[in-house]
Amino acid sequence: MRWIIAVLMVTSGGASAQERRPSHCIAIADAAPGIEYIHKAAWQDPVPEFSVRISYIAHASFMIQTQGGLNAVTDFTGFIGSADLIPDVVTMNHAHGTHWTAHPDPAIPNVLPGWGEFGQGIEHYLDLGEMLVRNVSTDIRSSYGGVEERGNSIFVFEVEGLCIGHLGHLHHVPSDEQFAALGRLDVVMAAVDGGTTMPLPEMITVLKRLKSSVIIPMHWFSSFSLDRFLVDIREDFPVEREGVSEITVSLRTLPDRPTVVVLEPQYLIELE
Repeated sequence: MRWIIAVLMVTSGGASAQERRPSHCIAIADAAPGIEYIHKAAWQDPVPEFSVRISYIAHASFMIQTQGGLNAVTDFTGFIGSADLIPDVVTMNHAHGTHWTAHPDPAIPNVLPGWGEFGQGIEHYLDLGEMLVRNVSTDIRSSYGGVEERGNSIFVFEVEGLCIGHLGHLHHVPSDEQFAALGRLDVVMAAVDGGTTMPLPEMITVLKRLKSSVIIPMHWFSSFSLDRFLVDIREDFPVEREGVSEITVSLRTLPDRPTVVVLEPQYLIELE
């Protein structure tokens, strides 16, 4: 098990040795008009040039794939499906057991927990060449009914000029300082259960402030909770739902206004 407990800077060889396109996380940039998601590509297919593929696995777990062959899995629980795949990076949060595992495969080279000692938080800065993974700590509710300060991490993946953020088990509207540390997120995965994380009005407030070009709902326990979020968010952002589990995005194909893109969870299996 490889736990990263301090600020970490790593440069890896092989597939991850590609040079990373600079992102604009900490600077506002205009998105090009038009939305051209590639829906039919399977997770085993090559990722197109200057693009990133995002596959929804389950609950709060997504796989982020690069053209150079890097695979990062968010809120890793130890199971992503029957596919014979060892991710290059996994991130975890520990609000409850569907967001982490105490026994990640020791073959995974980079395991990033979103928490440190109680109340202390943790900092990550993992540079893999083609991809940079960093985090911003936020608070969560503790198991004793109180608050665990800095117990959750919002992980940010900078790759192909894109900033992709996973809000984790966010329990509160981030502070101005936390929003500033996140920067401009082109794509954001947000919990929309409306209860165990944040009430929907507060989450929608967060999403309206982030103004991410692509908003991917996660952490919905039923179609009822997802539909309730979609009804509320349609007042502010358009919604796309095409019954797919993955999208491929690039700076060129980002929509010209924030858009909710619903992905259907699907475990990874080997395709013939």
